[in-house]
Amino acid sequence: MKGDNNKDDSQPTSSSASSSTEPAVGFFTKARRTIFPIHGRHEVSKFLLLGSIKFFIILALTLTRDTKDTLVVTQCGAEAIAFLKIYGVLPAATAYIALYSKMSDYFGKKTLFYVTCIPFFVFFGLYDLIIYPNTATLHPSLDYVLKFLPGAASSSGGLAVLAKICANWTSALFYVVAEIYSSVSIGLLFWQFANDVVSVDQAKRFYPLFAQMSGIAPVLAGQYVVRYVSRAADFSAGMHRLSIAVTFAGVMICFFYHQATSYIERTEAAAAAAADQSSSKTAKKPKKNKPKMSMLESAKFLASSEYLRLIAMLVIGYGLSVNFTEVMWKSLVKKQYPDAMDYQRFMGNVSSAIGLCTSIVIFFGVHVIRLLGWRVGAMATPAIMSALAIPFFTCILMGLDSPTRLQIAVVLGTLQSLISKTSKYALFDPTTQMAYIPLDDDSKVKGKAAIDVLGSRVGKSGGSFIIQGLVFVFGNIINAAPVVGVIFYAVLLSWMGAANRLSGLFQAQTEIDNADRAESKKTK
Repeated sequence: MKGDNNKDDSQPTSSSASSSTEPAVGFFTKARRTIFPIHGRHEVSKFLLLGSIKFFIILALTLTRDTKDTLVVTQCGAEAIAFLKIYGVLPAATAYIALYSKMSDYFGKKTLFYVTCIPFFVFFGLYDLIIYPNTATLHPSLDYVLKFLPGAASSSGGLAVLAKICANWTSALFYVVAEIYSSVSIGLLFWQFANDVVSVDQAKRFYPLFAQMSGIAPVLAGQYVVRYVSRAADFSAGMHRLSIAVTFAGVMICFFYHQATSYIERTEAAAAAAADQSSSKTAKKPKKNKPKMSMLESAKFLASSEYLRLIAMLVIGYGLSVNFTEVMWKSLVKKQYPDAMDYQRFMGNVSSAIGLCTSIVIFFGVHVIRLLGWRVGAMATPAIMSALAIPFFTCILMGLDSPTRLQIAVVLGTLQSLISKTSKYALFDPTTQMAYIPLDDDSKVKGKAAIDVLGSRVGKSGGSFIIQGLVFVFGNIINAAPVVGVIFYAVLLSWMGAANRLSGLFQAQTEIDNADRAESKKTK
């Protein structure tokens, strides 16, 4: 009996000990899932491979973006950005999306990725090795250009800007190619691949963390520019240093894409085969054969879908609004830092700050989309941009007639650009890309390509067209600040309305997609 009593006494002790440890285990498990909600070795490997692709895409994008701005703004003025986006970027983007649409019909997904990616890095290498060292020979003099633009010499407006662009056409070419890369690399190279291999459930956990992981890239790229590229003997030597990093990033993009596709094919081949079998049994076989569509047919396809139109409104809204404030801000930065190396150094620090802030926001706000819903995540960016633009516009309207006021305006513009872009990368990009996942293959490939390349370009080029007109009327973008402010807030209101409407359609489309998948599993 005594032994039994000892047994009974020992059991509660063990039980209480285990119960005291359970809350600690539960807490740490919940904390881990909150910070890094990726489950199992397979998901972790998949996430890291995909995240590495985006990391190196952003690394190359940041380096080329800072370089194109330095070349154009210091040589032609910030107003030149508006002209280049209309007469350079928009036609080039239109031609590129037509070419991409044709290539998507003839090439498989792997080949399409490589033929889309590699030519950009070949150009960046050639620019450094051949084009930039020979700019003195390739560029006509400004005086020669002014012979063909008689009114440009005495004008401080649009004709003077056009003359500078023509006199520095290789810098304009670099700007156009880098702008196309910025749209193609994220919209088509990365998100097209990610949306093909990531489910809706995984996307809610993966996509915000992709932004956090890739947020480190601008930090490294910016500091590479600040501490290494901008400290070269001259700008030409800095271009060599920059080209090394860009080329390395291009090689790593192709390497990790190859590794990711091989891993996913190896680990998910059985599931894919089962899905193909079930889809053939449920009369979804025709969906596999994508119809060949011309650009006009693609445009009609986009126009016929309210869902895609609303996504396009989000992308166009961001392109318009960010263009208005960025051109004004960069014009002020050029006044503050007229030397190309100083300007490049400043932009490198800004890029690092954007990357660091993006990582911090994602770290603390990773559950905004998952807990508060797609609607809140989609509407956060325009709401933040509208609040931050108030002090920036106010400072400009008060006048920039002293160095102190100019410095304050540059600081406010930098903060507005910094936080707006942080919100864009942390919330706008994930929610916009999530919206494509429930769609059929044609909508994902043709509709997404049209929205990501043409949609963003129409937004930015539309803003540039407005800015161009204002430059001709007011002489420069700073003088047109009151008009820009009115248009800016009108665009933000339309953007928020589209996001609100799309939220309901996204939820309905996701439920239909989930029901189709459940039905497919039952018919296996």
